Amino acid sequence: MKKIALICFALFATTLLQAQDAKTFLKEVSAKAKSYDNIFIDFKYNLNNTKENVNQETRGDVTLVGDKYVLNMLGTTRMFDGKKIYTIVPEDEEVTISNYNAQDDKEITPSKMLTFYEKGYTYKMDIEQNVKGRKIQFVKLIPIDSNAEIKDILLGVDVQTKHIYKLIQTDAKGTKYTFTVNSFKTNQPVSKTLFTFDEAKYKKDGYYINSLD
Repeated sequence: MKKIALICFALFATTLLQAQDAKTFLKEVSAKAKSYDNIFIDFKYNLNNTKENVNQETRGDVTLVGDKYVLNMLGTTRMFDGKKIYTIVPEDEEVTISNYNAQDDKEITPSKMLTFYEKGYTYKMDIEQNVKGRKIQFVKLIPIDSNAEIKDILLGVDVQTKHIYKLIQTDAKGTKYTFTVNSFKTNQPVSKTLFTFDEAKYKKDGYYINSLD
């Protein structure tokens, strides 16, 4: 019985230590991200579900300034100016405008991409990989909410720079969403009108403005 108790205690202590290490590590990652005036990320995005035989890959880029962002992906631009979300689809010549509601936002959006893990997850250190000479430390995150659609997340961080390199999200249905950073730039020149939506311009160009709120 003493041996079993000691083993259980050792396992508990190891798990607790891993959680503390992971928490400290992620705090450093978060602090580093928040220290920049802005961040530009060029990325590769993959959606994979072996059961459904689905494997889609695309590239995109996102500019982040605080909570605001401009995301370009799949021929669509999505902009958040702090209050409203603008989804611009040139192929359809349509712009959809909606108010942002933080309580309804449960997804890992661009504005939360570098800090989403601060609330709602338990975490522990996972594997460490060498990627082209870079040491990438993975942290495994599991939602505290047992009814969450997300099963788990693996967050890969460059140990030297404390920049996120890869995010692998697996949902309850087995679909994997992998986000891999190709380029991570900080404090770049940003236009003052980057987050200003010029409705008159789009109307002039023949776009249909669909305001949901």
